[in-house]
Amino acid sequence: MCGINRARLGPTGATRPGPTRYRWEWPTSHLVHELPFSKTWGVFFSVRIVIREMDFIKARDDDETANLIWNDSAVQHEKIAELRNYQRINHFPGMGEICRKDCLARNMSKMIKCQPQEYSFIPKTWIFPAEYTQFQNYVKELRRKRKQKTFIVKPANGAMGHGISLIRNCEKLPAQEHFIVQEYLDKPFLMEGYKFDLRIYILVTSCDPLRIFLYNDGLVRMGTEKYHAPSEANLSQLYMHLTNYSVNKHNENFERDETVDKGSKRSISWFTEFLRTSDYDVAKFWGDISELVVKTLIVAEPHVLHAYRMCRPGQPPGSDSVCFEVLGFDIILDRKLKPWLLEINRAPSFGTDQKIDYDVKKGVLLNALKLLNIRYSSDKKRNLAQQKAEAQRRLYGHGSMKKLSASSSDWEKQRHTLERRKEELKERLAQVRKQISREEHENLHLGNYRRIYPPDDKLLLEKYESLLSAAFQTFLAGRAASLQKEMNNPLKRMKEEDILDLLEQCELDDEKLMGKSSKQRGPKHYIFRIPLLN
Repeated sequence: MCGINRARLGPTGATRPGPTRYRWEWPTSHLVHELPFSKTWGVFFSVRIVIREMDFIKARDDDETANLIWNDSAVQHEKIAELRNYQRINHFPGMGEICRKDCLARNMSKMIKCQPQEYSFIPKTWIFPAEYTQFQNYVKELRRKRKQKTFIVKPANGAMGHGISLIRNCEKLPAQEHFIVQEYLDKPFLMEGYKFDLRIYILVTSCDPLRIFLYNDGLVRMGTEKYHAPSEANLSQLYMHLTNYSVNKHNENFERDETVDKGSKRSISWFTEFLRTSDYDVAKFWGDISELVVKTLIVAEPHVLHAYRMCRPGQPPGSDSVCFEVLGFDIILDRKLKPWLLEINRAPSFGTDQKIDYDVKKGVLLNALKLLNIRYSSDKKRNLAQQKAEAQRRLYGHGSMKKLSASSSDWEKQRHTLERRKEELKERLAQVRKQISREEHENLHLGNYRRIYPPDDKLLLEKYESLLSAAFQTFLAGRAASLQKEMNNPLKRMKEEDILDLLEQCELDDEKLMGKSSKQRGPKHYIFRIPLLN
């Protein structure tokens, strides 16, 4: 079943109904339930279309057994904890650590301190009121050097361009208001004289282990007034300085076009071709975008994984994730084509005001649901049986291993260590085989996505793993020792054949130990044997 939370009505403050659920029948023998199209469905029209195309059927609103649940906002941890193993929900716990502007700024600041070279893709940022003094000191230093910069002020948890303004006279900023102040990037890459940003769509299918996919298309969203460097005279001209669609669509200069290469909203596939024909390094451009995305999600991973494990205690590492997330990364390019992260949307609009919206967003969702491999209804019983077996395994412990006592002999301790090692290897082998099966499905159903984490490039993977280790140390130092230990487990990097070799060696060691045991302990048995009478 699939649940879906009807979309926001917009800035009017209208209420949002709860989740609407869908059933996925297989084979499909029922017509897909028709949902009446209205303003309520406007911003989620593409979701509705994809749901129908995937043969989902609307279930009752009170049905808690849905295969897929779609929510317009963050999900409570209790809801994730209650999900059965076969269910999927479209948000991870803890993802707000990079999706709220203030949390993103705070977490990025910490990573910049320990990895300044790797995290140079976000503008200088201050969180008010906590960092008001630091900001004013920075402005004084600029004034001392006779430099002047423009800053952009944003609500800490705002969206759709509401409440954004540009300033140069920083003394007028209130000290006690809660908002974000960033250096304004005043030398952007321009398209036909207009400033623009990129909406990049990212799919996270799992946090345990982390798996990230980038959609190969997206949206180019342009300003609607020709760009000029900020000055006191034009600071209030938001159609020039802001690229938010929700702002620029109100300008009479906004151009709606049915093609991907004209108008105020264009496709990233067209932009990629534009870069290629203009002799820009397209491979480097996409490599830089991919690194920005992965490094940002590395900042989120300690928070997300910790929260997910708290919601799903006892679930073995590598198990199918009940959560996934489609994120909208907003990225701007400077005149050297370097990407800069503006913000991340955990509930990107799936509205279809134009044909280009329909084409791009439908592809994002349809390809994502196919990649997720959401199971059919007939798999529920098997998943419930696995969930019950896993609960019993946690209750009664691993296998049939006996516990050691204080009087255990050295031989018994050696055997116990060996048995524990075999259990660990068998568990890791099962995880690796499951991962191989998952990757086989992914490779067949990537559609227009490509996997950017874990990457195929070994050197790049080593760099990312080093950053992951630094992130865990930065954000969870002393609070998640087990996660740190797991990160450093050498078994994590082993392939199936390596683990099989280790298991074979364990069996050989076990045979030697048993042989050693019978030789050493054999005479003791004969001491107590009663001799046979003639």
